[in-house]
Amino acid sequence: MAHAPTETDPDSHPDNRIGTRPPRTRAWRDGRVEAEGFDVADVSDHLQRERVTVWLDLCGPGQHDLRVIGDELGLDPVAVEDAVSSHERAKLDRYSGYLFLNVYVPVVINGALTMHEVSAFVTERALVTVRQDAGFDVDALLERWDDIPAIARADGTGPLTPLLLYGLLDLVVDRQLDAVQGLDDEADELEELVFDDRFPVREIQRRSFRLRKNLVMLRRVGLPMREILNTLLRRDLEFVSKELTPYFQDVYDHALHVGEWTEGLRDLVGNLLDTRIALQGNRLNEVMKKVTSWAAIIAVPTAVTGFYGQNVPYPGFSQGWGFYLSTVIMILCSIGLYLVFKIRDWL
Repeated sequence: MAHAPTETDPDSHPDNRIGTRPPRTRAWRDGRVEAEGFDVADVSDHLQRERVTVWLDLCGPGQHDLRVIGDELGLDPVAVEDAVSSHERAKLDRYSGYLFLNVYVPVVINGALTMHEVSAFVTERALVTVRQDAGFDVDALLERWDDIPAIARADGTGPLTPLLLYGLLDLVVDRQLDAVQGLDDEADELEELVFDDRFPVREIQRRSFRLRKNLVMLRRVGLPMREILNTLLRRDLEFVSKELTPYFQDVYDHALHVGEWTEGLRDLVGNLLDTRIALQGNRLNEVMKKVTSWAAIIAVPTAVTGFYGQNVPYPGFSQGWGFYLSTVIMILCSIGLYLVFKIRDWL
């Protein structure tokens, strides 16, 4: 499968060798693990044997790495290019003799959403997964495959790749559900901030913008999963057997839940933002009401002192009782206004 590098071969450079992480391999025969961790060059040897299914995982491969695998499995150059290119949309393409799958695994850490792109080539007896980075947990995928009872009961009469693909899609959708749960928790924290007495406006704006951005990203990769699973369940494709239909139908239901949950969170965030604007307006009205009330209270002493500050004779002018009278008037009027405003809940 591999060719000897030469000095003129650009792919012979150490940075261009297969993957940024070592390739992972496994072979099943009659539903049981026959070999694991063998060299990529031995993949073709295992495929030549009857009733053997092979899995190959490549992490961060280059064009040459996938071209070698593509020549061995007869993959179309367009599909190979999509597997190497990043930021491809989530999709399922049908080619002659195999399927090409591109999905995204979201991870939410401290409110930050990160997407890990995973591609897969599904042939009759081989599954090749291509990861753009090491963010996707391959060990969890192997555990998911080991927990599928149908693999252990396989007798070699049917293809094993649909079960392997089911395990991959089931793990991806479960990770998307975990991401939605993380964003739901973030929405709960945002709700607490909105109704907090401190009302941190900048923090609310920052977190609400980040949450809406994350929901848009998750919706962009979650909605196509329904189309992918719906395509696999179509009878004309003849990829999923009747025995496996309930498995894929369960993943399809979870994918629907991801979409509905995401849409619900988007509406919730929108309502929270509307509530924030309404609360901010109410708080402004409360502040203006209190400021106006205190201004009215302060206006009374100002008016009295202004009257007695005139440089013309008036009752009590240059008399001690005039000073006491004006002081009493200011105190009584101020207390009276304060009590009136307090009773009317203006203060």
